[in-house]
Amino acid sequence: MFSYLETLPLNDIAKYAGGHTKNAIPFDGYPRQHPSEKNKLILVYDPLGPSPTAIEFKLDDVLYVEEMHSAVTEAGEGVPLIKLWIRRGAHGVILEPFEVNEPIQFASKSREIRERFLGA
Repeated sequence: MFSYLETLPLNDIAKYAGGHTKNAIPFDGYPRQHPSEKNKLILVYDPLGPSPTAIEFKLDDVLYVEEMHSAVTEAGEGVPLIKLWIRRGAHGVILEPFEVNEPIQFASKSREIRERFLGA
């Protein structure tokens, strides 16, 4: 999956070389190519945890990518994890699940997600 990000022709994603960067915020997870918009990607945050979260980013907002360890599922499948450094001030979209019913039942994970990312 890291190679997917390295071969993108539309933007200049650099491999992270270390040090603190003031113009980007790190997000860890499992990247997936957006199914319909080639200028976006979906990052599955905490893919093996109890509450995986799908976040959508524009590729132009990814400044650096860093390879991390690979996690292994209970079935023995490898999940390559990366750290994306997203441009400060960029907009991401959290894809939140809901139940189709009357009335619609939202998972209301926004507060939990905010606490995981910001520690607030």
